[in-house]
Amino acid sequence: MIYLDNAATGGFKPASVQSAVAAALKLCANPGRSGHALSLALAERVLACRDLLSDLFDGYGYERTVFVKNCTEALNIAVLGVLKEGDHAVCTCLEHNSVLRPLEHLKERGLITYDVAPLSEGELLPENIAALVKPHTRAVYVTSASNVTGETPPLAAIRALLPEDVLLIVDGAQGAGHIPISMKKMGVDALAIAGHKGMHAMQGAAALLFSERLSPAPVLFGGTGSESFNLSMPAFYPDRLESGTLSYPAIASLFEGALFVRARREAHATQLTRLTSALLEGLGELQGFRAYSAPNACGIVSFAVEGMQSEEAAQALDRLGIAVRGGLHCAPLVHRALGTFPEGLVRVSFSPFQGMREVRALLCALRRVRTTSL
Repeated sequence: MIYLDNAATGGFKPASVQSAVAAALKLCANPGRSGHALSLALAERVLACRDLLSDLFDGYGYERTVFVKNCTEALNIAVLGVLKEGDHAVCTCLEHNSVLRPLEHLKERGLITYDVAPLSEGELLPENIAALVKPHTRAVYVTSASNVTGETPPLAAIRALLPEDVLLIVDGAQGAGHIPISMKKMGVDALAIAGHKGMHAMQGAAALLFSERLSPAPVLFGGTGSESFNLSMPAFYPDRLESGTLSYPAIASLFEGALFVRARREAHATQLTRLTSALLEGLGELQGFRAYSAPNACGIVSFAVEGMQSEEAAQALDRLGIAVRGGLHCAPLVHRALGTFPEGLVRVSFSPFQGMREVRALLCALRRVRTTSL
C-alpha cells in the first residue's frame, strides 16, 4: 500500500522513535508517582521532554508544557478551561471540530458567544479576524495549518492586529513539526500539538503549551501524585491539568520525534513543498480534477473529481492500493467556504519520507479512477 493519509496519522516513524517505544515497554514504571529509582528516572525523562518541547516552540517553560493524549484534549482545555461565562471568542472557518465543537458546546449552554472569520477570495486575512473582536472578546482561535487545504495563516500578523488583552490560541495539529512556530515571537498564548502527525511520535502523544497569561482550569480530575491530601486539584502546573497516569511510552516517542524534527524540519519542509507542487502540476494536466491547495510544507493537497463523490474516489484509490481520505475531514466550515459541502474533497497528505515515486503512482491511479468514472 502507498500510504498518503499522513495528515490523519503519520504512517512512518523514525527508527529512534520506534526504539524509544520498545525500550519503554520492556521496563516501565509510573513516572513521578512513586519514590523508587525507576519511577524517578522516568520522571526525569518526562521533564526532559517538557523542556525540549518548550525550547522547540519557544514556549514558556516546562511547568507550562502539559501532556495529554491528543490535540483534541489539548484544545478542549484551551476552550473549556479558559473561556468563562459572558466571554466572546473568535475562530476561523478553517478550524477543526476540535475547536468548533467545544465552542458550540459553551454557546449552546448560553455561556459564551463566538464569531467565525470567513475567507476572502479563498484566503484567510488577518483583518477579517480582527474585525470580529469585541470589547468582551477573551480569545481568538486559529489553526496553524488547515487540515483540508494546507493553508498556513500568518500568526504573527494576526497577533499584531489583536488588542493586547485578547489571547491568541493556536491549533498546531497540522503545523507542528512542519512549519516554524515561535510562541513568544509570534505572540501565541497557547499552542496545542499532536505528536502523531508532523512530530513523528506515536498515537496518544500530545501536549498543550501556554503562557503566564492563561490559567486553564482542569477539565479532568483525579490523582496527580502531588498534594494527595487535597481533595481539590493542585493549583500549580503541570499537575493541575495532568490527572491520572501519563503514557510514558507516548512521551518517550514524542521526545525522540521532537529531536528528529529539530534536526530535519527545514529539509522536510522543502521535500513536502516539492511533492505537493509536483502533484498539483500533475493534476493540472489531467481532465476532470480541481485542486483546492497550493504547494505547502505540510504535505497536503485536496481536490475534487468531476462526477464522483470524494468518498467514492477515495475508495477507488484504496482498491488500487493507495490510502487517502475523502469527506469533510472534521472541518465542515472550510468546506462551506470553499463550496465543497457536503460532497467534501479527496485529501492527499505526504510524508517527508516519500518521494516522486509516490506522486507518479498516485497520478497514474487517478487516471484510472477518472477513466472508470466516465
